[in-house]
Amino acid sequence: MNYNLLKGKKGIIFGALDPNSIAWKVAQHAHNEGAEIVLTNAPVALRLGVINDLAKECNCQVIPADATSVPDLENLFNKSMEILGGKLDFVLHSVGMSPNVRKNKPYTDLDYEYYHKTIDISSMSLHKVLQVAQKLDAINEWGSVVALTYIAAQRVFPDYGDMADAKSMLESIARSYGYHYGKLKKVRINTISQSPTKTTAGSGVKGFDGFYNYADQMSPLGNASSDSCADYCITLFSDLTRMVTMQNLFHDGGFSYTGISKEVMEKFLG
Repeated sequence: MNYNLLKGKKGIIFGALDPNSIAWKVAQHAHNEGAEIVLTNAPVALRLGVINDLAKECNCQVIPADATSVPDLENLFNKSMEILGGKLDFVLHSVGMSPNVRKNKPYTDLDYEYYHKTIDISSMSLHKVLQVAQKLDAINEWGSVVALTYIAAQRVFPDYGDMADAKSMLESIARSYGYHYGKLKKVRINTISQSPTKTTAGSGVKGFDGFYNYADQMSPLGNASSDSCADYCITLFSDLTRMVTMQNLFHDGGFSYTGISKEVMEKFLG
């Protein structure tokens, strides 16, 4: 069921790679709720994915942009405003990658060049997106920016590696920039801490399947799907959440506040 929550609104969706991507679902839901959007991803990701299929479905254009490159981001925002015929109302930041995790480097033996790339891609990119948007005055008053994160920013998950540090920084940027952008333009900035989700990126983490099943049994509602995450993003883009900003919002079926579940406890009973 569609509610036209984003009717007349314009936005940019970062990170749609394939139908398994949360960003892909967000783009579909935003389009169905009446928004006009522009899709973007890094040039290498565009070559690997099938984003043009999504663009056709959502009747929108794709603009390649490396989220770590300020000139790319300036081009993205300027072209998006030109294509959409005005300033933006929302932005989804669904950007994250760790060369250390991809190469199975343990947290206690990181390659620091890779570490720098992890931080640049997965967290500093949000600051760059916001700074470019602010300097170009690209987001309307009461606009909304949402970035996707994970509970490893607060708790230790050994195989999540340096991505945990990146997510911690991402959430801090959302709070700090949320204050400044809120004072300046009433733009609100939040992060969504999503359940383990079977995306192309998520599935690349060592032991993902085991942890996915563990989280599903720990959560009273089970793991939140990518579709339900997209629904949550839409509410944060809409005018229904105009006073919500600088928050890290858990969307995980209750996992974040569950100490132990009966199902998990039973596995340890003799």
